[in-house]
Amino acid sequence: MHASLPFVAHLQSATLIVGQVPAEEGLDILELFLRSGLMAKVVFAILALLSLASWAVMLSKAAQYRRAKAHGDAFLDVFRRSKRFSEVMGAATKLSGSPLVGLFQSGYAEIDAQVKAAQEADRTTGGPPGGYRVKSVEGVERSLRRAIGVETAVLLKGMTVLATTASASPFIGLFGTVLGIMVAFGTIGATGSASIAVVAPGIAEALINTAAGLGAAIPALVGYNYFGQQLRLMRGEMDDFVLEFMNLTERNFT
Repeated sequence: MHASLPFVAHLQSATLIVGQVPAEEGLDILELFLRSGLMAKVVFAILALLSLASWAVMLSKAAQYRRAKAHGDAFLDVFRRSKRFSEVMGAATKLSGSPLVGLFQSGYAEIDAQVKAAQEADRTTGGPPGGYRVKSVEGVERSLRRAIGVETAVLLKGMTVLATTASASPFIGLFGTVLGIMVAFGTIGATGSASIAVVAPGIAEALINTAAGLGAAIPALVGYNYFGQQLRLMRGEMDDFVLEFMNLTERNFT
């Protein structure tokens, strides 16, 4: 019983020593990073800018695509209920957020130009008026196809930022990670010590830049895939609208 007393006294003494370690000696990764080198901060700043840009694009695209969907549904309802293209043209100006409106305006402008050219030719030659007829249905379709390209370019605007952020951010973060590891090894070589206090600043650089790279890339990749899918759906709607418009053109203007 008495033989164990020295051991108990030693254990109590060690406990007191451990309890006397000041709390401020704990390592704060963020504080260590703020004390890191300029290059690590530059890498982090680049990743932060890419992340902010990608989030701005995603918020903008979400609003744009939501508006395009709402205006597109309303426009198709008007287009299918109206008996004349002139009626649709009047409603189209209020629903300009939909790419279908751009297609309709392009096709309508081509039809109007062909009808006026035919009427002018009839007046010039003194022949009987030909009424509202188009000379080239293929010309109307080409006009619609060109409009699809224009509207698709509008819907694609900003997607490059998402693609660039998703693909480049992990590598930029990896570059920051390599820099942090190099700093840690350099400090070990200079001090001859591998304690946590010595390598902590370099490890902090590596961890924070790695996390920043992934934090910028993952949302951008998800956004790029989501809006890419929405774009494919809208492109399908535009192709269907071209077919519907051409059917009405052949039925009423040929």
